[in-house]
Amino acid sequence: MGATLPSLGALRAFEATARHLSVTLAAGELNVTPGAVSLQLKELEAALGVPLFVRRPRRLVLTASGEEYFATLRTAFRMIRQATAEVVARARLEVLVLSCTPSFAAQWLVPRLGRFEAQVSGVDVRISACNRVLDLAREGIDLAVRHGFGRYDGLLSERLLDDELVPVCSPKLLDQDAGLALSALADLDLLHDEHRHDWRLWLEAAGASALGERQGRVFVDSNGAIEAAKAGLGVALVRRSLVARELAEGVLVAPMEQGIASDLAYYLVYPPTALERPAIAALREWLLAEAGLR
Repeated sequence: MGATLPSLGALRAFEATARHLSVTLAAGELNVTPGAVSLQLKELEAALGVPLFVRRPRRLVLTASGEEYFATLRTAFRMIRQATAEVVARARLEVLVLSCTPSFAAQWLVPRLGRFEAQVSGVDVRISACNRVLDLAREGIDLAVRHGFGRYDGLLSERLLDDELVPVCSPKLLDQDAGLALSALADLDLLHDEHRHDWRLWLEAAGASALGERQGRVFVDSNGAIEAAKAGLGVALVRRSLVARELAEGVLVAPMEQGIASDLAYYLVYPPTALERPAIAALREWLLAEAGLR
């Protein structure tokens, strides 16, 4: 069984006195009388069974045991103060919940979110990533990014990302001299997300409908198809905005510039009264700016 701990008051009295090497200054800091501090120090020394101070005329000196004890307590009190400050700071944050698909979160939102946190203080943005359509009010969601046609009953929507679908793959699939010819798709796996018809539309737009829409790996969302493309497992058809970072870094390439527009897009969705909260309005403005709409 562990030893019984001294009272917190006695420990605070000792830590303050050891820091100031003065009972009077410690008493002033703790807003008690010097006599009360002296009593607590005596009780602490009695409980520990060792002297903590050498009491000399007009000054105090820590004993070897006192020095060691003070070093440990100083660290402990610093940790307590820091933990307390963090709890208080978190309690003062305004929490916003943003719902989106896992693909949008991983490929577009999360890599950028640090910029919002640097620009707007006092707001804690929490991401609710799932593929199912949620009831914003019932689920406690402040903003949502949805992939669709932009029509949602009782909600306002703004087109956020409206870009084309392009084939992307790992550079290691390319012939360094010839690149990737359209006919080469016949020999490569086409990587599908849940929107399997997209490849058929792209092949028709590229004049290659004869290649057909072959069976390939199917992923729950675009993020899985993108990761498979990065691993060299085939060619994924994705929105250019979701792979802008990978294209810029050369992790993925878009060897065929043929793209197709789609009526589907990513929409920013929210209740009519949501923007009355300044934090939500700030997050909306930031999202639109990141999408190049501001």
